Amino acid sequence: MRWMLRGKIHRATVTETRLDYVGSITVDEDLLDKAGIWIGEKVSIGNVTNGARFETYTIPGERGSGIIALNGAAAHLCNVGDKIIIMGYELTDEKIHARVVLVDEKNAPVKEFDY
Repeated sequence: MRWMLRGKIHRATVTETRLDYVGSITVDEDLLDKAGIWIGEKVSIGNVTNGARFETYTIPGERGSGIIALNGAAAHLCNVGDKIIIMGYELTDEKIHARVVLVDEKNAPVKEFDY
């Protein structure tokens, strides 16, 4: 069995940081669907801007809003405007193709592909 990348949202822009929250990352539910990432799923976050990497879980944001909000302790690892990569994995014994969603500066999808 291997951990394989199953879906990612590439170069999303952090729109909010909220320290006073239980924890997690709020993501526009349309983006979660496009990347095949589930609500409540454990995800890895790579901050392209500062190099931080951490894990958290997803909660749904309003569809079409473009929200990418780091909540709780994770809010210390990102600033509004940072570029991040949100990655979901699958433990499998087969090769799988990852679903990639590229977004613009407002977190609107601009390209989707599998690799």
